Amino acid sequence: MFTSEAIIDAVQNGKKQFVKTFVTNEAVAAAMNSFVDAQAEYTKKAVKVGEDTATVLMSEAVKAAQNAGKIDYSKFGEGIMKAYTAQGKK
Repeated sequence: MFTSEAIIDAVQNGKKQFVKTFVTNEAVAAAMNSFVDAQAEYTKKAVKVGEDTATVLMSEAVKAAQNAGKIDYSKFGEGIMKAYTAQGKK
């Protein structure tokens, strides 16, 4: 299975290979490779934060779904009926 870091590395290595193949000026090639490295670092951090956020969101959604199953619906219904009948008496 591919991880996000492996995919990012593959894309960035492709960019570096392109620079190595087609850029003959050493100063320009160094600058471009530095840019590719910065892109890789940023992208890996952004993906990590996105994955962590999704993990927390899913965990909280599971907790909310589990807590929804713990509601005593008979007491909830009684509360609604009391409120409805109290409002009808006014």
